[in-house]
Amino acid sequence: MRKNFLSIVLAGFLIFSNALAVEKISDEFASIELIPKHNPVMPNSGSALKIKFDMAEGWYFYADPCTAPADMELKISAIALGVIFDKAVFPAGRDYFDKITGKKLRVYSGNFNVYLPFKITTAGNSLAINVVIKGLACSEQLCKPILYTLDKTLDIVAFADMSKPAFEIPAQPQNSESNIQNLQTSVKVALPLAIVAGLLLNIMPCVWPILPIIVMQLISQAKQSRAKSIAHGFAFALGIILFFVALAAVNIILKISFDVVFQWGDQFRNSAFVIAMAMLMVVLALYMFGLFSIGIPASVSGQSGGRGGLAGSVATGFLAAVLSTPCSFAILTFVLAWAQTQPIPLATITILLIGVGMAAPYVILTAMPGLLAKIPKPGRWMELFKHITGFILLGIGVKLLEAIPSEKIINVLYYAVVLAICVWMWGVWVQYSTPKAKKLAIRLAAIVLAVVSGFMFLSAPKKGVIDWREYDAQVILAAVKNNQPVLIKFTADWCMSCKILDKTVYSSAKIAELIKRKSVLAFKADTTEFDYPATKALKEIYKEPAVPVTILLLPNRDMPIHLSGNLIKSKLTKYLNGLEDKN
Repeated sequence: MRKNFLSIVLAGFLIFSNALAVEKISDEFASIELIPKHNPVMPNSGSALKIKFDMAEGWYFYADPCTAPADMELKISAIALGVIFDKAVFPAGRDYFDKITGKKLRVYSGNFNVYLPFKITTAGNSLAINVVIKGLACSEQLCKPILYTLDKTLDIVAFADMSKPAFEIPAQPQNSESNIQNLQTSVKVALPLAIVAGLLLNIMPCVWPILPIIVMQLISQAKQSRAKSIAHGFAFALGIILFFVALAAVNIILKISFDVVFQWGDQFRNSAFVIAMAMLMVVLALYMFGLFSIGIPASVSGQSGGRGGLAGSVATGFLAAVLSTPCSFAILTFVLAWAQTQPIPLATITILLIGVGMAAPYVILTAMPGLLAKIPKPGRWMELFKHITGFILLGIGVKLLEAIPSEKIINVLYYAVVLAICVWMWGVWVQYSTPKAKKLAIRLAAIVLAVVSGFMFLSAPKKGVIDWREYDAQVILAAVKNNQPVLIKFTADWCMSCKILDKTVYSSAKIAELIKRKSVLAFKADTTEFDYPATKALKEIYKEPAVPVTILLLPNRDMPIHLSGNLIKSKLTKYLNGLEDKN
């Protein structure tokens, strides 16, 4: 009886689904169509359905249950009375590097088909099939779970012609062959691209601070015997390649030990990292302007002879590669992101080829003395070149700041000014003849100033932030009539004292807790422009000439309380403590 009841319910569900006649679905990320292999079909015969997917650009389904989150890989199932369904035939997924998790995944994207074989075990006039599609549709920005049903009705005819199927079910994909083909394609494209990327690293602005050293070293080598010149050129190239050997080693360790890949670009999601890179650009620009010099040993600069010469060339090459990295994230990310989704040997070769590309020009120059002779001698042109480079580096630093929240940018710019002063103290306040103790004291003071200022300008805001409301005279008037305490902070974007007030008073957890506990309505009154309502109120209502000023409108007080300047913390605390607790 129970079995019959379930059959009736299932049949009713299929009849209702059939009435909807849903054979195709179009959504923002995919178009899905249900195509029968035969229609009509014969009783007790075998056939299949093709579920045709057309994914929108940038969208994909998870293909591998081992990497799909929360068991949300693409799944296909079907329901039909009198039908036995075989296992769905899926295509081979493709490799995809997920920037969020830092892992290599298998996904379905673009145009692909899933086949669902079945065998009819009953007779009748028609066959209603309900197909259920479940999974997680994702892009780089978001993921959304999907649950769709597609319905198809097939006619059952005793002598149906099934000799001309609409499609044939392909054999199960051979992942090994597919991977080999994909690997061959990847090698043809990516290895030359890696060499080109390495060549481009030589023109990155971050390498320019060391270019004068490189030029002088190459000119010095040209005066030596050809054998020594070539040896120094290969030593310099070896130093560059050693840096990329280190990168490849880090990549291998991360992939084997932690199942993640080394992705330079992901660091730009970290505001602290972006700020550090921007400040590095400022420091390098100041180096270009001559505020300080990079103390490189004579052996590294290539100016010493003997046994230290080759070691110096290796060190200079390594330093050139290190200095290229802050400006080369776009190139390194593109190549490394591909390389790290490949087998470890291929990934390692690709990373090393970037180093080969960067080192190649120096090997060519040192191997051809005629080219070295054409290198201009250091002079005024080099100083002008360094100054121009400094301005370019400042522009790069500003560009980097676009990646951090807008509310942090002003503080970062203030810190950049302080950092420039610290660099000026380090490089200009001391001379070669300055006593060692005095030199140490000055440079220690510069370091302390830079660190303390960093905590002041760059530290995260303290907890207990006040819920500021925009200035509204009508809301303030209504609150006063209801005997609710009101605090109005008059400020302006150009006001430095206002910034100090925010740091010393309104960032205090104690002040924030008092405002909340006493149910004080806090208003931020912006007076940046002349025609702002708060500007007019400051002059016409409260008769104050300048900001910062805090106005308290308290119950049982006929006159407003004026707290001017930024040394108001103790008075403000006293007035707030005198209010009745509301929370």
